Amino acid sequence: MTLLLFAAVCCAAPVGNAISAYVALKTGQQDDGGIAEGGSAAYIPPRMLTAYKKAIQQVGKYVPKCQGMRWPILAGIAKVESNHAVGRNITDNGDIRPKIYGVLLNGSGAGGNTTVFPDTDNGKWDGTATGERAVGPFQFMPSTWESIGKDAGGDKIADPHNADDAALSAAIYLCGNGRDLTKRAQLKAAILQYNHSSEYVADVLGWIDQYTAAAKDPDLKNVSGKVRTAIEAALSQRGVPYSWGGGNAKGPSYGFCCSPSGKSGARTKGFDCSGLTAYAFAKAGIRLPRTAAAQAGVGRRIPAGLGTGALKPGDLVFYAYAPGRDSTIYHVGIYIGSGQMVNAARPGTVVRLDSVNAMSGFAGGARLL
Repeated sequence: MTLLLFAAVCCAAPVGNAISAYVALKTGQQDDGGIAEGGSAAYIPPRMLTAYKKAIQQVGKYVPKCQGMRWPILAGIAKVESNHAVGRNITDNGDIRPKIYGVLLNGSGAGGNTTVFPDTDNGKWDGTATGERAVGPFQFMPSTWESIGKDAGGDKIADPHNADDAALSAAIYLCGNGRDLTKRAQLKAAILQYNHSSEYVADVLGWIDQYTAAAKDPDLKNVSGKVRTAIEAALSQRGVPYSWGGGNAKGPSYGFCCSPSGKSGARTKGFDCSGLTAYAFAKAGIRLPRTAAAQAGVGRRIPAGLGTGALKPGDLVFYAYAPGRDSTIYHVGIYIGSGQMVNAARPGTVVRLDSVNAMSGFAGGARLL
């Protein structure tokens, strides 16, 4: 019974369908990992996101046979390489200052480098003639840049320290001679070409999947007012990591230890299920209690016996170990229509769209608006 009641507090469910342990670990360790307010991508500076999308529009000019290139692929690479140049100033024309330099590749072991790379550009791009170091938000080697770097902005200068130029060049490089990046195997091959590490490939793929989920927008044309405000607030957090005990009315936060499966949220900034609902409805002016079970006592209750067909967009949807006993509710999501909900499911996942049937023990809903 202790385990049951504790699970109800932080709305965790048995672990399953999780992303790889490596990606989950990296997700928890890397910076803040949240979704920008009102945006569609996790803490990507707007100017960098513009660069990624612009590159998608231009890449066909250089690699016409390339299929499936999309901005989440570029975002996945840039996330791992430079964290989207977060903390730098990005001008309207895409120049990034201060410039981003990797470690000097002199075999010293610093930053994980064990191989000496002789200088090839006399410091033109990497600021030093004593050796080589990767440059820009996509961390190109100067020698690679000289062969594939392209001008995306029309100033006739291909600069790896310019967001537009770097994003377009990365897209061209990943496309190769005309890959079909809709095929997972070819996408993996493209990433492996970028960095010959299986861990790197897994890390980037994890971010690509998160950004892909964040980019999909459901049809809300018939939803308006505060209901739409709450739903859009929840949707804006897609891709944010699940954090046991994480999230509140102000946004994602670090959680605590530990879920019934032993997963700690203390090192992951994100949301658990009730933290996400508290945040979304705070944007619509409604204050919710912290736990899923307590949230079932707010608004007009929708009995489980009416089925999921009785739910309307904006309704809270609950799941319980013993449906009919609200004290056993362990999970809550936000219904958005068409059988889907915005869901912070469990450790190892991210905020995403799920079927209302994705969780067990449907326990009805609550209409707050």
